[in-house]
Amino acid sequence: MSRTTIIEHLVLFKVRDSTDPSKIDAMVSSHRSLSSLDLVPHLAAGPIHRHRSPAADFTHFLHSRFFSKPDLAAYTVHPSHLAVVHQNVPIIEDIFAVDWVADLDGEIVPSPGSAMRFLIAKPREGTPAVEIVKAIDEVRASKLSWGVNFSQGRAKGYEVGLLLGFSGVEEMEGVDGEEEFVAIKEKIGDLVESVIVVELVVPS
Repeated sequence: MSRTTIIEHLVLFKVRDSTDPSKIDAMVSSHRSLSSLDLVPHLAAGPIHRHRSPAADFTHFLHSRFFSKPDLAAYTVHPSHLAVVHQNVPIIEDIFAVDWVADLDGEIVPSPGSAMRFLIAKPREGTPAVEIVKAIDEVRASKLSWGVNFSQGRAKGYEVGLLLGFSGVEEMEGVDGEEEFVAIKEKIGDLVESVIVVELVVPS
């Protein structure tokens, strides 16, 4: 399959513990409604499936893809997006976001029920983010997307994003999926201060 250059956009949210479940459901529905925008070839949102790092205490995610940085910029200021952001501010305790350019090996629109494992890395002091990217490039994993974050505003010092895609949770948690993940973590271990690792499932 040919590779396609896209923009990965990942947002992680921590919902306040006291939030009524109905308001959480409304938040997720409002996020998913943004998939109808012409600018957005893919958008998935929902609860995080599993955390794989102590640095992550987020509860929900929004993952979308764009064909260009201008498309992402237009989405950011789109009235529908701004309305969703404003609507959900009262129930959000924390938010984290990264964006990177990737040469995607795989489908632009992941299949419902497919799984994703995101690893977001904060470089050690003095380590350029590009060195982490080079290390990841040496690990030949399937359906891999990675790059240097270009939106620092909500990234909390994390500079490299990586995505491993799987057909479903069973494949993600299987031997091959775990081996790829371990190989990448070992490859970048000496270059990073900390990582956020979350696993997501594309809603059906």
